[in-house]
Amino acid sequence: MMRYSTIPWPWAGFLLALALIGQEALLAWLGTNPSLAQTAYRMLVWTIGATSLALIVLPPRRLAYLLGFLICAGLMGWALWLQYGLGLEPCPLCAFQRVAVITTGVVFLIAAVHNPRRLGAAVYAGITSLVAGTGAALAAWHVWIQGQPKGAVPACGMGLNYMLETMPLTDVIGKVLKGSGECAEQGWLFMGLAIPSWTFVFFIAMIACAFALIGRDSN
Repeated sequence: MMRYSTIPWPWAGFLLALALIGQEALLAWLGTNPSLAQTAYRMLVWTIGATSLALIVLPPRRLAYLLGFLICAGLMGWALWLQYGLGLEPCPLCAFQRVAVITTGVVFLIAAVHNPRRLGAAVYAGITSLVAGTGAALAAWHVWIQGQPKGAVPACGMGLNYMLETMPLTDVIGKVLKGSGECAEQGWLFMGLAIPSWTFVFFIAMIACAFALIGRDSN
């Protein structure tokens, strides 16, 4: 079983207090209007927290892969509920991130069925880092687009399905990455963060767990 260095609880509480005080000081300095710097700071805090928690509770390898798949499935279920339950249509960048979530889930499912040893776990970690890393990069770029002032992002353009039917794939990818008006809309928020921010947190946590599983027991 993989072991981590322990931190005495007073130090953990002290560091947490410092982080929260720093956050409040930064938010007070930035004011009440949302900003890219404020969003980036919150993403950093939540990424550290979510990744640390995931590593603390990380189960043996096979069960962890299965849980990773279920988390991906749950995220897609939540995304579909936002789309069909709340009427929040995904923008093209959101659709690309969904593909990354689905692919990450498929990798975890295959790994759970395979139940690899250390070398195989390293291979799956590499694949996960490639897929989830791409998703994290897309999410970070999406957050940057959402942080731009009004008028800096092109107006809403063609839908993704229409572009896929009428344009070459390379042109579709290039147009999607440029962003458009629908990508700049934040839509659903939780704890001050929009969907791409939480997607980024998820992808980074999944990458960290995939590499941590290399040293975990297989059962």
